[in-house]
Amino acid sequence: MSAISAPAVASKRIRHSSPVFTAVNCTLLVLFTLLIVVPVWNIVISSFSSSGSLGEGVVFWPKQFSLDNYKSVLADSGMWNALFISVAKTGVGVIFHTLFCALFAYPMSKAYLKGRKLYSAMGITTMFFSGGMIPTFLLIKSLGLLNSFWVYIIPALFSYYDVIILMNFFRQVPDELVESAKLDGANEWRIFGSIVLPLSMPGLATIGLFHGVAQWNDFMTTKLYINNESLYPLQMRLYDIIARSQAASSNGGNIGQVVLDTTTRGVRLSTIIITILPILVLYPFVQRYFVSGSLAGAIKG
Repeated sequence: MSAISAPAVASKRIRHSSPVFTAVNCTLLVLFTLLIVVPVWNIVISSFSSSGSLGEGVVFWPKQFSLDNYKSVLADSGMWNALFISVAKTGVGVIFHTLFCALFAYPMSKAYLKGRKLYSAMGITTMFFSGGMIPTFLLIKSLGLLNSFWVYIIPALFSYYDVIILMNFFRQVPDELVESAKLDGANEWRIFGSIVLPLSMPGLATIGLFHGVAQWNDFMTTKLYINNESLYPLQMRLYDIIARSQAASSNGGNIGQVVLDTTTRGVRLSTIIITILPILVLYPFVQRYFVSGSLAGAIKG
């Protein structure tokens, strides 16, 4: 019997698939795509519409194009400082979190590590149980992290879920390569920094994307531990703007320092676009690493 490669078998199956199945599959994919794209597109278009045309239901193009919603949001005096805090805590958080998890995962990926099963059991326990809100608040307070920038970084340094993904990547590094480096005189730090990390870039990018999205969207950390407005990230500042917009709408006034033709709904739509825009721009550049990293974690985990 002649050998047939896997791509050839897959191609043959595709050619002989049922036309009905293909049609139904394509129809469902188109419907699911529309279910995602249409609401997002409607939010984008509505955010560029004037307040007078916002009550006309679902639209696919602004009937009265206006930038007043964005002007009213960006006119807030603390907006740019909040944007800086969001970018800083996301960037610093991704670097520290990824490095910390990698430093923990590398020895855990070695079978000769003493107590590895105990450490693994302790890590898995943290995936299902937490200390609770009040004990965590008391711990943060005792560490002096209240109203500190580092409250965004230090409590989020460790995630055993991310450690598991990185352990699976580190185990794929050939033992022969590590042994060869040791014979050449490299110590564990040199092997970790010069061999293991460069060969595990998809895993590191996946962890970075996971934590970056979590940091960018994090709202509760500010709500619970920060009272200083100069440390508010973008999400908290926009929350304040929406709250002031609702209060001003109830009193019949305008929301900010400039008089603009805006409504609470228009401000809310523009804040949604402002908060998700950085993730939408960044995602296509790391998506290929994200897919390969997630698949590797799913298969080996």
